[in-house]
Amino acid sequence: MTAIVVPPEQVNPNMVPDHEVSLLLDPDKVLTAAYEFTDSIRSAFDVKPPVTMINVQFLDTNDKEIYSSNWSARIRKFENEDKFELTYKKRYAITNSNINAALTVANEDGFNATHKNYEAQVEWDFQMKTLSISRKKKGPDAGIGHTNLPAESDSCQMLIDEAPDKFDKWKPYRSLSNKWHPRNWGTSALRESRIFGPVLMSRFTGSWNGLKLYLEVWPLRNSTDTGIEHLVEVSFKTDSETTASVEHGNLAAFLRSKDWLLQQDSSMTKLIMDRY
Repeated sequence: MTAIVVPPEQVNPNMVPDHEVSLLLDPDKVLTAAYEFTDSIRSAFDVKPPVTMINVQFLDTNDKEIYSSNWSARIRKFENEDKFELTYKKRYAITNSNINAALTVANEDGFNATHKNYEAQVEWDFQMKTLSISRKKKGPDAGIGHTNLPAESDSCQMLIDEAPDKFDKWKPYRSLSNKWHPRNWGTSALRESRIFGPVLMSRFTGSWNGLKLYLEVWPLRNSTDTGIEHLVEVSFKTDSETTASVEHGNLAAFLRSKDWLLQQDSSMTKLIMDRY
């Protein structure tokens, strides 16, 4: 009997992602002059208190060595949690909605279903889809009731101390003098990094067709760096690709019917990296 040979790339199965759908709303239509949600949108999505304040910043070199390698290193502080949240995230483009192809590429890079410390997620924007692979860790105790983030040197050290191997050893490191060194890539980049941000955003909770819906207001530097603009994003998560697809369409159609939808992709990470 002929033995069945399993290709090496199939030895470990692909990761199984959850799905996050995110859409941008027109702030002029859904926010009051005080940058609070209007009564109409609160009613439409059954938005109830409390609001959660979340402070966000990224660390990267001036030439964005980490981001240009499709990674990000982020620190967040939730006002209702005591510890900093550290996230190391790798991104993969999804072409022609072929999620499995992106998962296979990630598998070839060593991200497979056996790595339980990493989480896979398909990020659905208005049109674009992206696969993200994240490793989250907790930073030092910072106390409940505030959103203060650490200064630059402390932020870098915190991310260096907790850096997972897959991030740290992603590739050889090119120094600022444009020379390649056999040092660990991730922590070497972090040693030369600065803060992008911070951005203190507010998160409200509502519902959409039985799904928990987050409504977030992000006060970002505008594209000309002459002031602040408030961006509004709504999002929900689900384990089901079918639910994500159906409710993405339903939510977009509803928002369009109210003239609330901005028909463009949303990436707060990209905007922060571009503007700070």
